[in-house]
Amino acid sequence: MKKIFFVFVVPILLGIIVFFTVTFILSQKDSGKGALQVTSVPQSSVYLNDKFIGQTPLCKCDGQNLLPTGDYTIRLIPTDANFSNTPFEQKITINKSVLTVVDRTFGKGATSDGSVISLSPQQNGDTTSGSLSVNSFPSDVQVSLDGNSIGVSPLTMPHIVESDHDVLLRKAGYKDKTIRIHVVNGFVLSVLAFLAIDPSALSSASSAAQSVAAQVVQVTILSTPTGFLRVRKDPSLGGTEIAEVKPGDKYPLVTTQDGWTEIKLANGQEGWVSSTYVHN
Repeated sequence: MKKIFFVFVVPILLGIIVFFTVTFILSQKDSGKGALQVTSVPQSSVYLNDKFIGQTPLCKCDGQNLLPTGDYTIRLIPTDANFSNTPFEQKITINKSVLTVVDRTFGKGATSDGSVISLSPQQNGDTTSGSLSVNSFPSDVQVSLDGNSIGVSPLTMPHIVESDHDVLLRKAGYKDKTIRIHVVNGFVLSVLAFLAIDPSALSSASSAAQSVAAQVVQVTILSTPTGFLRVRKDPSLGGTEIAEVKPGDKYPLVTTQDGWTEIKLANGQEGWVSSTYVHN
């Protein structure tokens, strides 16, 4: 018999997301597939490789609902019109006999946060302990495990005892994110975390900019899953792509609109980028 490792998402006070892991026995005929659980606030329509598969909360977790292993692009579009212009898109991998969990809390612009959590077999064949891999957007986030600092993201921590653990991600200007994980012997537990900008930090930056009227306000391009950010002619996903900008680059801010930020490129051309990946 095969086992599939499930990670359930439960939101609690102060925006902390706790992930619990339990096991589910798969029948032999399902052993070549994996599972997917998707949660979001507010409710969202879920697309996998551009195919609509349902609305959150969603769990392709048993029987004929299991998914073939492989790489996919998942896209969440909030059903609430207030957030419909800030969809979430991310590459994910469905592994054999493993549940991949996607969670997203939508906010205005860069105040959204979320995570993708999955398990994969350790390549070294070690079955006496597990490992933890942490990636984040933005990068260089301070990571603590059970109250002890273990470095900055991206990082991998080997030889972790099979048990429940608390992972804390912290960076100045962003809201802290705490995730409870369950490490499984023989597996790498991968955490991809998206941190939300701290609104108070945004307010401080806005006040500082307004106090110097003659100063040109610039925005910094944040890390993205693809390593670059598309610049579009119009403020929509259907807008024509006119350029690509890289994380860390700074550009003059022109204006903002419904989850999009208009910037001025080095050649003088103006275009729109997703506000999720820019910071004043």
